[in-house]
Amino acid sequence: MTTGNTTLLGLALPVEGELDGTWGDVVNDSITSLVDSAVAGTTTLSTDADVTLTTTVLAANQARQAVLLWTASNGATTRNITAPAQSKPYIVINAGTGSIVLRGAGPTTGVTIISGEKCLAAWNGSDFVKIASSTADGVTTFSAGTTGFTPSTATSGAVTLAGTLAVANGGTGLTAGTSGGILAYTATGTLASSAALTANKVVIGGGAGVVPSTTNLLGTAAAVTSGSYIQAVGYADTVTALGNTGTAINLDVTSGNVFTATLNGNATITLRYPVATGSSSFTLILTNDATPGRTVAWAGGTFKFPGGAASLSRTTTANAIDVWFFFTPDGGTTWYGTIPMKNLTT
Repeated sequence: MTTGNTTLLGLALPVEGELDGTWGDVVNDSITSLVDSAVAGTTTLSTDADVTLTTTVLAANQARQAVLLWTASNGATTRNITAPAQSKPYIVINAGTGSIVLRGAGPTTGVTIISGEKCLAAWNGSDFVKIASSTADGVTTFSAGTTGFTPSTATSGAVTLAGTLAVANGGTGLTAGTSGGILAYTATGTLASSAALTANKVVIGGGAGVVPSTTNLLGTAAAVTSGSYIQAVGYADTVTALGNTGTAINLDVTSGNVFTATLNGNATITLRYPVATGSSSFTLILTNDATPGRTVAWAGGTFKFPGGAASLSRTTTANAIDVWFFFTPDGGTTWYGTIPMKNLTT
Protein backbone atom coordinates (compact mmCIF):
# COMPACT_ATOMS: atom_id res chain seq x y z
CA MET A 1 0.00 0.00 0.00
CA THR A 2 1.05 3.62 -0.63
CA THR A 3 2.02 5.90 2.26
CA GLY A 4 -0.90 8.10 3.22
CA ASN A 5 -0.97 11.65 4.65
CA THR A 6 -2.69 13.66 7.34
CA THR A 7 -5.55 15.94 6.23
CA LEU A 8 -4.35 19.21 7.81
CA LEU A 9 -0.54 19.32 7.55
CA GLY A 10 -0.02 16.64 4.89
CA LEU A 11 2.40 14.57 7.02
CA ALA A 12 3.27 10.98 6.10
CA LEU A 13 1.20 8.06 7.41
CA PRO A 14 3.45 5.02 6.76
CA VAL A 15 1.76 1.75 5.96
CA GLU A 16 3.03 -1.47 7.60
CA GLY A 17 5.54 -3.33 5.44
CA GLU A 18 5.68 -0.62 2.76
CA LEU A 19 8.84 1.26 3.82
CA ASP A 20 11.21 -1.67 4.35
CA GLY A 21 14.67 -0.16 4.04
CA THR A 22 13.42 3.39 3.20
CA TRP A 23 11.42 4.38 6.25
CA GLY A 24 14.20 6.69 7.47
CA ASP A 25 13.90 9.00 4.42
CA VAL A 26 10.13 9.18 4.69
CA VAL A 27 10.21 9.93 8.40
CA ASN A 28 12.91 12.59 7.96
CA ASP A 29 11.53 14.28 4.84
CA SER A 30 7.76 13.81 5.18
CA ILE A 31 7.26 13.92 8.94
CA THR A 32 10.08 15.38 11.02
CA SER A 33 11.06 18.21 8.65
CA LEU A 34 7.48 19.15 7.91
CA VAL A 35 6.54 19.23 11.62
CA ASP A 36 9.58 21.41 12.21
CA SER A 37 8.40 23.96 9.59
CA ALA A 38 4.79 23.82 10.86
CA VAL A 39 6.00 24.70 14.36
CA ALA A 40 8.77 27.20 13.60
CA GLY A 41 9.14 27.71 9.84
CA THR A 42 8.69 31.06 8.04
CA THR A 43 7.22 31.81 4.62
CA THR A 44 8.63 35.14 3.38
CA LEU A 45 6.51 36.99 0.82
CA SER A 46 8.49 39.81 -0.83
CA THR A 47 6.67 40.29 -4.16
CA ASP A 48 4.10 43.09 -4.38
CA ALA A 49 1.18 40.97 -5.61
CA ASP A 50 -1.71 38.91 -4.30
CA VAL A 51 -0.55 35.41 -3.42
CA THR A 52 -2.15 32.01 -2.88
CA LEU A 53 -0.01 29.90 -0.57
CA THR A 54 1.25 26.68 -2.10
CA THR A 55 -0.16 23.43 -0.67
CA THR A 56 1.39 19.95 -1.07
CA VAL A 57 1.36 16.71 0.87
CA LEU A 58 4.46 14.87 2.04
CA ALA A 59 6.60 17.87 0.85
CA ALA A 60 7.49 21.41 1.88
CA ASN A 61 5.04 24.22 1.02
CA GLN A 62 4.18 27.78 2.00
CA ALA A 63 0.84 27.11 3.69
CA ARG A 64 2.29 24.72 6.29
CA GLN A 65 4.80 27.25 7.73
CA ALA A 66 4.12 28.71 11.17
CA VAL A 67 5.04 32.30 10.27
CA LEU A 68 3.96 34.44 7.31
CA LEU A 69 6.37 37.35 6.83
CA TRP A 70 5.21 40.07 4.39
CA THR A 71 8.05 42.38 3.24
CA ALA A 72 6.74 43.77 -0.07
CA SER A 73 6.40 47.50 -0.74
CA ASN A 74 2.70 47.59 -1.58
CA GLY A 75 2.04 51.12 -0.24
CA ALA A 76 -1.60 52.17 -0.62
CA THR A 77 -2.54 48.88 -2.33
CA THR A 78 -3.95 46.22 0.00
CA ARG A 79 -2.72 42.74 -0.95
CA ASN A 80 -4.42 39.39 -0.29
CA ILE A 81 -2.76 36.26 1.11
CA THR A 82 -5.02 33.24 0.47
CA ALA A 83 -4.44 30.21 2.68
CA PRO A 84 -6.25 26.83 2.80
CA ALA A 85 -9.72 27.17 4.36
CA GLN A 86 -8.98 24.75 7.17
CA SER A 87 -7.87 24.64 10.78
CA LYS A 88 -4.46 26.30 11.05
CA PRO A 89 -2.93 29.12 13.14
CA TYR A 90 -0.51 31.65 11.64
CA ILE A 91 1.80 34.22 13.11
CA VAL A 92 1.54 37.07 10.57
CA ILE A 93 4.18 39.80 10.49
CA ASN A 94 3.53 42.75 8.17
CA ALA A 95 6.93 44.32 7.57
CA GLY A 96 5.81 45.82 4.27
CA THR A 97 4.60 49.33 3.50
CA GLY A 98 0.87 48.63 3.12
CA SER A 99 -1.96 46.53 4.50
CA ILE A 100 -2.51 42.85 3.80
CA VAL A 101 -5.51 40.54 4.22
CA LEU A 102 -5.17 36.93 5.36
CA ARG A 103 -8.18 35.03 4.01
CA GLY A 104 -9.29 31.48 3.37
CA ALA A 105 -9.67 29.94 -0.06
CA GLY A 106 -13.04 30.71 -1.56
CA PRO A 107 -12.19 33.44 -0.79
CA THR A 108 -13.45 34.41 2.66
CA THR A 109 -13.48 37.94 4.06
CA GLY A 110 -10.38 37.39 6.14
CA VAL A 111 -8.61 39.76 8.54
CA THR A 112 -6.63 42.90 7.75
CA ILE A 113 -3.12 43.35 9.10
CA ILE A 114 -1.85 46.90 8.73
CA SER A 115 1.75 47.90 8.02
CA GLY A 116 3.92 47.30 11.10
CA GLU A 117 1.36 45.04 12.79
CA LYS A 118 2.11 41.55 14.10
CA CYS A 119 -0.77 39.22 14.92
CA LEU A 120 -1.79 35.66 15.69
CA ALA A 121 -4.58 34.54 13.35
CA ALA A 122 -6.47 31.25 13.31
CA TRP A 123 -9.25 29.52 11.40
CA ASN A 124 -12.54 29.58 13.35
CA GLY A 125 -14.44 27.15 11.14
CA SER A 126 -15.58 29.69 8.55
CA ASP A 127 -12.87 32.36 8.31
CA PHE A 128 -9.58 33.57 9.71
CA VAL A 129 -9.84 35.76 12.83
CA LYS A 130 -7.31 37.59 14.97
CA ILE A 131 -6.49 35.99 18.29
CA ALA A 132 -4.00 38.69 19.35
CA SER A 133 -2.30 41.70 17.79
CA SER A 134 0.60 44.05 18.49
CA THR A 135 -1.81 46.92 17.69
CA ALA A 136 -3.96 47.92 20.68
CA ASP A 137 -7.64 47.11 20.51
CA GLY A 138 -8.90 50.65 20.02
CA VAL A 139 -7.50 54.04 19.07
CA THR A 140 -3.77 54.56 19.58
CA THR A 141 -3.52 58.03 18.07
CA PHE A 142 -6.07 60.77 17.50
CA SER A 143 -5.93 63.98 15.50
CA ALA A 144 -8.92 66.24 14.88
CA GLY A 145 -6.97 68.63 12.65
CA THR A 146 -8.52 72.09 12.47
CA THR A 147 -12.02 70.98 13.49
CA GLY A 148 -11.75 72.35 16.99
CA PHE A 149 -12.47 68.92 18.48
CA THR A 150 -10.18 67.28 21.04
CA PRO A 151 -10.45 63.94 22.86
CA SER A 152 -11.74 64.36 26.40
CA THR A 153 -10.92 60.75 27.34
CA ALA A 154 -7.89 58.53 26.94
CA THR A 155 -7.22 57.43 23.37
CA SER A 156 -7.41 53.73 24.16
CA GLY A 157 -10.78 52.22 23.41
CA ALA A 158 -13.78 54.48 22.84
CA VAL A 159 -12.99 58.18 22.42
CA THR A 160 -15.35 60.94 23.55
CA LEU A 161 -14.95 64.24 21.74
CA ALA A 162 -14.95 67.66 23.38
CA GLY A 163 -14.56 71.19 22.05
CA THR A 164 -16.52 73.01 19.33
CA LEU A 165 -16.60 72.50 15.57
CA ALA A 166 -14.64 75.29 13.88
CA VAL A 167 -16.17 77.62 11.28
CA ALA A 168 -13.73 76.35 8.63
CA ASN A 169 -15.17 72.85 9.06
CA GLY A 170 -18.82 73.84 8.83
CA GLY A 171 -19.43 74.67 12.49
CA THR A 172 -20.02 77.87 14.42
CA GLY A 173 -17.03 77.85 16.72
CA LEU A 174 -19.44 78.84 19.52
CA THR A 175 -20.48 77.01 22.64
CA ALA A 176 -23.45 79.30 23.33
CA GLY A 177 -25.50 82.05 21.69
CA THR A 178 -27.96 84.75 22.63
CA SER A 179 -31.59 83.71 22.68
CA GLY A 180 -33.33 85.65 19.94
CA GLY A 181 -30.04 86.80 18.40
CA ILE A 182 -28.51 86.08 15.01
CA LEU A 183 -25.11 84.82 13.90
CA ALA A 184 -22.81 87.05 11.86
CA TYR A 185 -19.17 87.04 10.78
CA THR A 186 -16.84 89.40 12.59
CA ALA A 187 -13.84 91.21 11.09
CA THR A 188 -11.63 88.20 11.90
CA GLY A 189 -13.93 85.77 10.07
CA THR A 190 -15.32 84.13 13.19
CA LEU A 191 -18.99 83.83 14.04
CA ALA A 192 -20.50 85.89 16.83
CA SER A 193 -24.01 86.08 18.28
CA SER A 194 -25.76 89.43 18.22
CA ALA A 195 -27.94 90.76 21.01
CA ALA A 196 -31.53 89.55 21.08
CA LEU A 197 -33.65 91.09 18.34
CA THR A 198 -36.48 93.21 19.73
CA ALA A 199 -39.98 92.45 18.51
CA ASN A 200 -41.14 94.49 15.50
CA LYS A 201 -37.63 95.57 14.59
CA VAL A 202 -35.66 94.99 11.39
CA VAL A 203 -32.01 93.98 11.04
CA ILE A 204 -29.62 96.68 9.91
CA GLY A 205 -26.24 95.73 8.47
CA GLY A 206 -23.24 97.51 9.92
CA GLY A 207 -20.80 96.78 7.08
CA ALA A 208 -18.01 94.24 6.73
CA GLY A 209 -16.99 92.66 10.03
CA VAL A 210 -19.73 94.36 12.06
CA VAL A 211 -22.46 92.32 13.73
CA PRO A 212 -25.87 93.66 12.56
CA SER A 213 -28.07 95.69 14.87
CA THR A 214 -31.80 96.44 14.79
CA THR A 215 -33.96 99.47 14.28
CA ASN A 216 -37.63 100.29 14.81
CA LEU A 217 -40.11 99.16 12.19
CA LEU A 218 -43.24 100.08 14.12
CA GLY A 219 -43.37 103.00 16.47
CA THR A 220 -44.25 106.61 17.16
CA ALA A 221 -44.26 109.08 14.26
CA ALA A 222 -41.05 111.08 14.16
CA ALA A 223 -40.18 114.45 12.68
CA VAL A 224 -38.41 114.36 9.31
CA THR A 225 -36.06 117.18 8.50
CA SER A 226 -35.00 118.48 5.10
CA GLY A 227 -33.20 115.84 3.03
CA SER A 228 -34.60 112.93 5.05
CA TYR A 229 -37.10 110.28 4.06
CA ILE A 230 -40.82 110.52 4.78
CA GLN A 231 -41.78 106.93 5.62
CA ALA A 232 -45.14 105.29 6.27
CA VAL A 233 -45.08 102.19 8.44
CA GLY A 234 -48.46 100.80 7.47
CA TYR A 235 -51.96 101.62 6.37
CA ALA A 236 -52.88 103.09 9.75
CA ASP A 237 -49.52 104.33 11.05
CA THR A 238 -47.88 107.32 9.37
CA VAL A 239 -44.73 109.34 9.84
CA THR A 240 -45.15 113.09 10.00
CA ALA A 241 -42.51 115.33 8.36
CA LEU A 242 -42.01 118.57 10.23
CA GLY A 243 -39.72 121.54 9.83
CA ASN A 244 -39.47 121.55 6.04
CA THR A 245 -37.40 124.54 4.98
CA GLY A 246 -38.15 124.21 1.28
CA THR A 247 -35.17 122.11 0.30
CA ALA A 248 -35.44 118.55 -1.02
CA ILE A 249 -37.61 116.05 0.80
CA ASN A 250 -37.10 112.41 -0.20
CA LEU A 251 -40.18 110.21 -0.08
CA ASP A 252 -39.44 106.46 0.23
CA VAL A 253 -42.36 104.87 -1.62
CA THR A 254 -41.31 101.34 -0.71
CA SER A 255 -41.94 101.85 3.01
CA GLY A 256 -45.72 102.35 2.92
CA ASN A 257 -48.65 103.85 1.09
CA VAL A 258 -49.91 106.63 3.40
CA PHE A 259 -47.77 109.69 4.21
CA THR A 260 -48.30 112.95 6.06
CA ALA A 261 -46.23 116.09 6.11
CA THR A 262 -46.61 119.67 7.31
CA LEU A 263 -45.26 122.50 5.17
CA ASN A 264 -43.62 125.62 6.53
CA GLY A 265 -41.84 126.48 3.29
CA ASN A 266 -41.78 125.76 -0.43
CA ALA A 267 -41.20 122.04 -1.05
CA THR A 268 -39.71 119.86 -3.77
CA ILE A 269 -40.57 116.25 -3.02
CA THR A 270 -38.46 113.58 -4.72
CA LEU A 271 -39.70 110.00 -4.93
CA ARG A 272 -36.98 107.57 -3.87
CA TYR A 273 -36.62 103.80 -4.21
CA PRO A 274 -39.62 103.04 -6.41
CA VAL A 275 -40.85 99.47 -6.67
CA ALA A 276 -38.80 97.32 -9.01
CA THR A 277 -41.69 96.02 -11.14
CA GLY A 278 -45.46 96.12 -11.31
CA SER A 279 -47.94 98.67 -10.00
CA SER A 280 -47.89 100.72 -6.83
CA SER A 281 -49.70 103.71 -5.34
CA PHE A 282 -49.48 106.04 -2.38
CA THR A 283 -51.42 108.89 -0.75
CA LEU A 284 -49.82 112.02 0.72
CA ILE A 285 -51.80 114.10 3.23
CA LEU A 286 -50.11 117.51 3.08
CA THR A 287 -50.95 120.18 5.66
CA ASN A 288 -49.95 123.83 5.09
CA ASP A 289 -48.98 126.08 7.97
CA ALA A 290 -50.48 129.49 8.63
CA THR A 291 -48.64 131.10 5.73
CA PRO A 292 -50.54 130.85 2.44
CA GLY A 293 -48.94 130.34 -0.97
CA ARG A 294 -46.59 127.46 -0.29
CA THR A 295 -45.64 125.61 -3.49
CA VAL A 296 -45.09 121.89 -3.98
CA ALA A 297 -43.11 120.43 -6.89
CA TRP A 298 -42.35 116.79 -7.69
CA ALA A 299 -39.17 115.02 -8.89
CA GLY A 300 -37.76 111.51 -9.10
CA GLY A 301 -39.59 110.19 -12.16
CA THR A 302 -41.83 111.03 -15.11
CA PHE A 303 -45.08 112.59 -13.87
CA LYS A 304 -48.36 112.93 -15.71
CA PHE A 305 -51.16 115.12 -14.36
CA PRO A 306 -54.77 115.86 -15.40
CA GLY A 307 -55.25 118.06 -18.45
CA GLY A 308 -51.85 117.11 -19.89
CA ALA A 309 -49.99 119.40 -17.50
CA ALA A 310 -46.28 118.78 -17.25
CA SER A 311 -46.40 119.56 -13.55
CA LEU A 312 -48.92 120.05 -10.82
CA SER A 313 -47.34 122.71 -8.64
CA ARG A 314 -49.87 123.44 -5.98
CA THR A 315 -50.09 126.83 -4.26
CA THR A 316 -51.47 125.97 -0.87
CA THR A 317 -54.07 127.70 1.27
CA ALA A 318 -53.20 128.72 4.83
CA ASN A 319 -54.08 126.09 7.43
CA ALA A 320 -55.63 123.79 4.82
CA ILE A 321 -55.09 120.13 3.91
CA ASP A 322 -54.54 118.76 0.39
CA VAL A 323 -54.75 115.02 -0.31
CA TRP A 324 -52.46 113.89 -3.15
CA PHE A 325 -52.74 110.53 -4.88
CA PHE A 326 -50.16 108.88 -7.18
CA PHE A 327 -50.21 105.62 -9.13
CA THR A 328 -47.55 103.84 -11.23
CA PRO A 329 -48.18 100.84 -13.51
CA ASP A 330 -44.52 100.28 -14.42
CA GLY A 331 -42.51 100.11 -11.23
CA GLY A 332 -42.06 103.86 -10.81
CA THR A 333 -40.93 104.85 -14.30
CA THR A 334 -44.11 106.88 -14.83
CA TRP A 335 -46.33 108.30 -12.08
CA TYR A 336 -49.90 109.49 -12.62
CA GLY A 337 -50.87 112.13 -10.05
CA THR A 338 -53.90 114.10 -8.97
CA ILE A 339 -55.29 116.00 -5.97
CA PRO A 340 -58.70 114.43 -5.31
CA MET A 341 -59.29 116.60 -2.20
CA LYS A 342 -58.22 120.23 -1.73
CA ASN A 343 -58.41 122.87 0.97
CA LEU A 344 -59.75 120.60 3.65
CA THR A 345 -60.04 122.29 7.01
CA THR A 346 -57.49 121.36 9.66
